[in-house]
Formats: sequence, structure tokens, C-alpha cells
Amino acid sequence: MPSDKKARPEIFKCQKCGDCCKGYGGTFLTRKDIKTIAEYIGTDPNTFVATYCQLSGDKPLLAQGPNGYCIFWDKICTIHSVKPRMCREWPFIKSVLVDVKNWHIMAGLCRGMRTDVIDKTIKTCVREERKKMKSSNDGIQLGCGFRVVGCEIRVAGLKRR
Repeated sequence: MPSDKKARPEIFKCQKCGDCCKGYGGTFLTRKDIKTIAEYIGTDPNTFVATYCQLSGDKPLLAQGPNGYCIFWDKICTIHSVKPRMCREWPFIKSVLVDVKNWHIMAGLCRGMRTDVIDKTIKTCVREERKKMKSSNDGIQLGCGFRVVGCEIRVAGLKRR
């Protein structure tokens, strides 16, 4: 039976290039991000902030390595399964809903973002993706099509969530 609902175009496909992980501007961290990443790498939150973060005002953001990339980028995100909220939301961020020009600006830095669709479609897709992320009860929706579903992984004696 045909559906009246048109399929939405895929407006973002991660190229796993790391371009979104480079450049100053910072990935701000929530308390939950700090706690989760610290646990994942086997340290406590205070040590994590002191070792892996920079402060912007009084807000912690992930530090960058000498190459300008996030300190956790090594040709792939080494904390992908617990990456911060800002990274999970990319590129479906709130500012696109405020002004769709933000999508076009970001697309200038991200080859995985399409700009050959009308602005209304971009806003609709961003709104729907944000809704999915917010209402997901069976795990955390991550960018690049990955999903964490309350699993535990043990690697080299570290307990990772």
C-alpha cells in the first residue's frame, strides 16, 4: 500500500574525516559528559577536567592536541561510544532551527552535509532528528549512524559504557 508520506532525503552522511573535530571553538561538556567520559577512560571527573579540558570562562571544553584536533581524535574518535552531547548532536544542532543559514555555514566545513535541498527540508530534517535524539529510550542516538544501547564493554580491564 503506497504511503502519502514522502521519504525525507538524507541530508547528512558522516565521512569520518574528523573535520568537525578540528579547530578552536570548543566542544563544551556537560557534567554528565565529564562523568561518562572520565569513567570510560578510567579516571575521576576532576582529573579528567584537569588533564583533558581547557576552560572557556568557567565552562570546560575538550582540549585540542598540537595538530588542532580534539585530544581524543586519532584518525577516528577514540571516545565515540561516549562522545559529548555536542558531538552526538552534530550537525543537527538547535541553531539551525533558529536560522537555517547556520546549516549552510557549517556545510562549508563539513563535506557530509548536503546543501542541495531546500531550506524547509533542512529545518524539517533537523527538527525530526532532534526529536528522535530526545525521545530515544533504548539508547543514545549518536552521529554517524551509531547507537549505544546500555551495553558494557570490557577492554584491558577498563569498564566502558
